[in-house]
Amino acid sequence: MAGWTTSRAAGLHPRQALFRPGGTRMQAPVELAMLSTAVFLGGLVSGFSGFAFSAAAGAILLHVFEPIAAIPLMMFCSIASQSMSLVKVYRLIRWRELAPLWIGGMVGAMVAVPLMATVHPHSFRIAFGVFLAGYALYMLTRHLLIRRPLTPAAGAASVPALSVVGLAAGALGSLTAMPGALMVVWCELRGLSKESQRALVQPFIIAVQIFAIGLYCLQPHAIGFELFRHLALALPAVGLGTFIGMSMFSKVNDQVFRCSALIIILASGCLMVFA
Repeated sequence: MAGWTTSRAAGLHPRQALFRPGGTRMQAPVELAMLSTAVFLGGLVSGFSGFAFSAAAGAILLHVFEPIAAIPLMMFCSIASQSMSLVKVYRLIRWRELAPLWIGGMVGAMVAVPLMATVHPHSFRIAFGVFLAGYALYMLTRHLLIRRPLTPAAGAASVPALSVVGLAAGALGSLTAMPGALMVVWCELRGLSKESQRALVQPFIIAVQIFAIGLYCLQPHAIGFELFRHLALALPAVGLGTFIGMSMFSKVNDQVFRCSALIIILASGCLMVFA
């Protein structure tokens, strides 16, 4: 969404904004290689952790494509990856907890969209990246020094708490293309198992990203033929990366998964700050 505003302000038609200004349009083999590598890495990370597709794929795509092209593409690919790996934890989904998360997330997305015209996206991403990196460093240090896992939360979270978490995650996700990051932080603080965490985070990401794509479709020229051409090229790599990531997920215990998720959050925060 921020990319749409930037492109319009620069007087660019979305077809002219597919690649970074000042560069020439890529030759097909190079374009396909860059695209496939990016979404494969996104699928690998997402298949293993249940989140951070955009952080992994965006590290490459946002240096090649304009945000107006990259962000919707990453959303579609993330939905595909999340849907594919959700089968691992589908039976653990707690629909009563998801409902207020979904409602809060959609309200958060609607609140965030008008702010895109006033919030400087780069500055906001840096601030959020510093928060994520700081949190991950603190939790990793705590794990190494104390070596005692968080006590799992007793019972389900309250509806108001779920709604607030969903609202914050939906708003931040709309501004950063990472709706799962804050959800993972919250699940980590609750001490949820790796399966329980994914059973909350993945359906939330899918719902918020589908809703965000709907908001994108309301913007003139935001969704076009080029998006679906790139999506068709990307999906095989997304599927392969997700499959490998799912296989890795099955082989680790809760402690290894928790440390891995924190490292991914740390890397995501650093990418937001320095990329």
